[in-house]
Amino acid sequence: MDAVDHKIVALLVENARRSYDDIGQQVALSAPAVKRRVDRLRASGAVRGFTAVVDHAALGAHTEALVELFYAPGTLLDSVADTLRGHPEVVEAWSVTGEADAIARVRTQDNTDLERLIMELQRDGLVVRTRSQVILSALVDR
Repeated sequence: MDAVDHKIVALLVENARRSYDDIGQQVALSAPAVKRRVDRLRASGAVRGFTAVVDHAALGAHTEALVELFYAPGTLLDSVADTLRGHPEVVEAWSVTGEADAIARVRTQDNTDLERLIMELQRDGLVVRTRSQVILSALVDR
């Protein structure tokens, strides 16, 4: 990737609906040249896709939390991933270093719904305990 590709990516991150012509004006290229570069960025995996930015509260998910998950010894990551994928409230999850085995970012309707989700995650006995932090507000959102 050269400096122009980096600028194109930055413009797409800012607004993925920009036209190739608009991007071209910003980076001094024609629209077809921008399209070729975007196609190359997608083919290389540097740009994985385009998405809509959603106001989750407007869709009914008023509570967002980070849930640290502590698993029973010997629990395999594949089992962890399969379990977490089975809960649509889990929007991202990572295996991590430190005390917890994994951290899940979740969105629920409210705190009661968050409590229900945590209880469901603990039901099968693989999760031996959790520690949660409810997100109050976003300080940086990129």
